Amino acid sequence: MSCTFVNGLENFKRGSKQNVIATVGTFDGIHLGHQAIFSLVRQQSIETGSDAVLVTFQPHPRTMTTPANIPLLLTTIEEKEQFVPDFFDGTVLILEFNAELMQMSAEEFVLDILVDKIGLNKLIVGYDHALGRDRSGNIAHLRKLGVQSGFEVEVVEPVIVDGEAVSSSRIRRAIADNRFREAIKLLGHEYAIYGTVERGIGLGKQLGYPTANVRYNHRKLLPQEGVYACWSIIEGVPVEGMMFIGRNHFNPADRVSVEANLFDFSGDLYDKEITVFPTHFMRENRRFDSIDALKAQIAQDKIDVMRIRQEENQKCR
Repeated sequence: MSCTFVNGLENFKRGSKQNVIATVGTFDGIHLGHQAIFSLVRQQSIETGSDAVLVTFQPHPRTMTTPANIPLLLTTIEEKEQFVPDFFDGTVLILEFNAELMQMSAEEFVLDILVDKIGLNKLIVGYDHALGRDRSGNIAHLRKLGVQSGFEVEVVEPVIVDGEAVSSSRIRRAIADNRFREAIKLLGHEYAIYGTVERGIGLGKQLGYPTANVRYNHRKLLPQEGVYACWSIIEGVPVEGMMFIGRNHFNPADRVSVEANLFDFSGDLYDKEITVFPTHFMRENRRFDSIDALKAQIAQDKIDVMRIRQEENQKCR
């Protein structure tokens, strides 16, 4: 697929085609429901020879609309730039969600931005979509605007898994409740934690298990504290490993860290970008009486992670 990211309307250039199929949303998680929308946009853009445009926002709109109740992110903007191209083919327009945009009515947003600036001919949205000030631009309102302004609206029905619609809030609940495999099932892809590698206290290296300490986005929703099987991509090569999420009780800095011990890898990753994918929850974080006790547990953690990998490989044969 070919996907181009554009920051701001001032950098957006309408394609040579005179018809545009677009979708609009926050798309936090890029989950199965979002993927269904992206798939339909792609299919219809190919069938009709249209340009495909995905309009999204940075930061999350609720940082402005409900600042006292901002959700942690399933997918940061950096992660979207990495993974949206796996599911969407076209132009991704990132709009800054600021006070001006927040105050725009549904009519203003649709007519001034989608129709006049982007060239909208068809809008494809999810079943519960709403846009504009106070979310007044619900499906009925959008269809009315479409009749008045000459564009079509198509609604994608919810994706149902285990009797319930897939949604970003459902996935957040699953992660918060430590139902991590369920969250991955609803996402339809593995969970990514992106950041740059920073220096830690060096305890992992001292114990024989050096770790890449990930400086992650403070708005990122992290899985429950504990040890996970994981993998990462280093210089284009997938590398398996194990990772720790939580407060290291031997670290005087009282903060949640994300540290990955990557198997069969040696090299300097400091200040480099990294994305780590926790795949299986292994055990809860706990306090150890001594460094030796911690080292013994880490050795057992690696054995347990490698056993899971072997079982998975056997299932794939």
